[in-house]
Amino acid sequence: MKKTSIIIIDDHQLFREGVKRILDFEANFEVVAEGTDGSEAIPLVEKYHPDVVIMDINMPTINGVEATGKLVEMYPETKVLILSIHDDENYVTHALKTGAQGYLLKEMDAEQLVEAVKVVADGGSYLHPKVTHNLVKEYRRLATNSQKSAKKETEIRRPLHLLTRRECEVLQLLADGQSNRVIGETLFISEKTVKNHVSNILTKMNVNDRTQAVVFAIKNGWVEVK
Repeated sequence: MKKTSIIIIDDHQLFREGVKRILDFEANFEVVAEGTDGSEAIPLVEKYHPDVVIMDINMPTINGVEATGKLVEMYPETKVLILSIHDDENYVTHALKTGAQGYLLKEMDAEQLVEAVKVVADGGSYLHPKVTHNLVKEYRRLATNSQKSAKKETEIRRPLHLLTRRECEVLQLLADGQSNRVIGETLFISEKTVKNHVSNILTKMNVNDRTQAVVFAIKNGWVEVK
């Protein structure tokens, strides 16, 4: 099986080394190069042609968003996963509009990093659960403002015609911005079982990733945004 080749670009050496150490534990990952600034993105991609570039958003010369824009224009087949300390929806939407396939907060755990790289490498999009929750809250705020004249609460209608009760519970926790680990602890099930439920939810809802599932559920009044 072909390994997923990865370049890490981050100006903090200790953090960069920590990310590399986590990725090196995965048999199907290979970190082929490292950089310290967005200005190095194009030369490194030209040389190594990686599958995924993990890019810090805050760097001294050229920031991650600017570098991403240039990178996806020249090498659209290369996937970019942004790393950031910012969970504000403005940062997230700007990065995604520029061409990033994923947005991960630096408070991530090892499992989230590995999952994000796998999803992005396969052509999907990945958002940190906390980022997803913030985006959903903003979506609900805008929707509520546009419907103020109605002056009534949205009735939550669980999609029991499509999902099992347990899958509805998992979907609600996804909308709450919870990770697989927290969902498992909340429902007293294993993380593997959570992953299976999430996979079933995506298949039944005919969506590609968690974010699409949550947004679709919000639009249809299937979950409550707290």
